[in-house]
Amino acid sequence: MILFNDLKRVTELHGAEINEAVTRTVNSGWYLHGRETEAFEQAYARYIGTEHAVGVANGLDALRLIFRALIELGRLRPGDEVIVPANTYIASILAVSEFGLTPVLVEPDPVTMQLDGNLLKNTITPRTRAVLLVHLYGQCACTPVIEEVCQRHGLMLIEDNAQAHGCMYDGKRTGSLGLAAAHSFYPGKNLGALGDGGAVTTSDSELAEAIRSLGNYGSQRKYVFRYKGYNSRLDEIQAAVLNVKLKYLDADNEHRRRLAKIYFDNIRNPHVTPPCWSGGDDHVFHIFAIRSQWRDKLQEYLTENGVQTLIHYPIPPHRQECYKEWNTMSFPITERIHAEELSLPMSAAMTRDEALTVARIINDFKP
Repeated sequence: MILFNDLKRVTELHGAEINEAVTRTVNSGWYLHGRETEAFEQAYARYIGTEHAVGVANGLDALRLIFRALIELGRLRPGDEVIVPANTYIASILAVSEFGLTPVLVEPDPVTMQLDGNLLKNTITPRTRAVLLVHLYGQCACTPVIEEVCQRHGLMLIEDNAQAHGCMYDGKRTGSLGLAAAHSFYPGKNLGALGDGGAVTTSDSELAEAIRSLGNYGSQRKYVFRYKGYNSRLDEIQAAVLNVKLKYLDADNEHRRRLAKIYFDNIRNPHVTPPCWSGGDDHVFHIFAIRSQWRDKLQEYLTENGVQTLIHYPIPPHRQECYKEWNTMSFPITERIHAEELSLPMSAAMTRDEALTVARIINDFKP
């Protein structure tokens, strides 16, 4: 079976260094708020191109802490509107609605499957305060149109960079394009920990200080609490692992692009539509998202022929039970993507021969 993402093989790529880092951290006797986390925060901020990186427990917490901090600082208020992609993982929206902010869903461009900047223009109201830009599948979602809309209307640009570590836009890395960005280090990500982990990157020192405090129970000094905060911290062992893997992130992303090119060059089935890609560094292929009107049959066929695939995602956010107030809303482009999307195997440990095998099997598919 060709696995969707063989995490055992991925970890083995740098296994000796990871084992050394974990052993060093365990033997240190210091497991939270220590040197490993500080070193990773500094290295990751340099890598992304921001003044600050704040380690947190996971990617959802990173988003939650950004919006909570903006409320505490008076830059957002309950009832303010935040534009979000209709085509996204639900975590992006959960973080907005949790604090009484109003998510406003906007359809994607049907080709890129990313937030459509032209539709964004027509969604701005006097209550709009921010745009949450999700770099879905590992592809940069930012465009000159989106930048211009945010600048013209004075909107805060927040990035969900959970799937796009190392992705580039106009000479900058995603995660540095707006006011702040949330990052997930879930094990399957391009930069993945050996458990949960996340971070916020920003060059706004006031915001970074508030986020760091909120993630530590609301405390800036021990036993002194400015906010009613949370317990959301990146632990030392995960930070040590991430410090090792960060060194190889660009090379791993380049490997993913080489695998993607194999898919592009060799998949020739008329029932399959490949993703959109410029051929450059604006995509890190966290997910190689094909589309097919025969998606379910294709997935079953691939499984029978030894290829594991996943769906990102089978049910769009506006059709989820937790947002039942949206269930009657219509987002036809999003709904079609969720009915057709299929994610092919992709990882830093996948081989060229495996990619060629997947392409060959797909080419033999007949609905």
